[in-house]
Amino acid sequence: MICFPGMQDTQHWLSIVLAPLLVLALGANFVLLLTILQEASLHEPMYYLLAILSTLDVILCLTVIPKVLLIFWFNMKPISFAGCFLQMFIMNTFLPMESSTFLVMAYDRYVAICHPLRYLSIITEQFVINAVIFIVFRNLLATLPTPVLAARLNYCASNVVENCICANISVAKLSCGDIHLNKLYQFVSVWCLLGSDLVLILLSYCFILRAVMHLQSAGAATKALSTCGSHLILILFFYTLLLVFIFTNKAGKKVPSEVPILLNVLHHLIPPALNPIVYGVRTQEIKQGIIKLFKY
Repeated sequence: MICFPGMQDTQHWLSIVLAPLLVLALGANFVLLLTILQEASLHEPMYYLLAILSTLDVILCLTVIPKVLLIFWFNMKPISFAGCFLQMFIMNTFLPMESSTFLVMAYDRYVAICHPLRYLSIITEQFVINAVIFIVFRNLLATLPTPVLAARLNYCASNVVENCICANISVAKLSCGDIHLNKLYQFVSVWCLLGSDLVLILLSYCFILRAVMHLQSAGAATKALSTCGSHLILILFFYTLLLVFIFTNKAGKKVPSEVPILLNVLHHLIPPALNPIVYGVRTQEIKQGIIKLFKY
């Protein structure tokens, strides 16, 4: 993997940004996970969902960024065939899992605002278990064909991936076979999974906004919106960065090849660094839990 084809002599300078972001992302997520584990008051479904999000962030970070830094620092460009496809599988599976987690969290906020009296009976620990089963199996079944379709190709051409990551199409391009099916399945699966999640999330927030507008008390409306603020900020950032990457990638030669590669790398790093910080700053219970954790 040569990372940025047109920046071979200067690409290592990017590690000045990537390395601190990796430390921040891993550190912040581990602190959040420890806080939720240690603080009994955070043993509630909403915080369990946040812990799932942090776990997915850590996995995505460790799957991609350490290898990128090894290429920049030590010129360790080779990757095994099995290792490349494992990375492809994890990326294609866990990124939609993160999107599905945002969807479940949006439903949690919808129930909390629109049906507050039924919240404790709907959002239970069993609900979280069912949500995890849904997140895992839905995305596993939908994304498994991506590496399978790539693995069936005959790789008799170049063995140089012009990317920092074993992305599906970047690897498939190295084959001598027809990759139209690979491109079609990736396009359909991405838009079906992430697209449906985004539509349902926006729909849930439309219902939340309608419910908030009917509240008589301005204080109650502000409190209701503040409980959704952190979640909405992270959702908008996650999908905005993802959509920019997709459209930039589709633009082809109109955009330098380095731009979608950089966006892909950053999408595995910036949301994981941002998620725990935004929740830690904006959620009073988590903030108090973190203070307690460091006091010990």
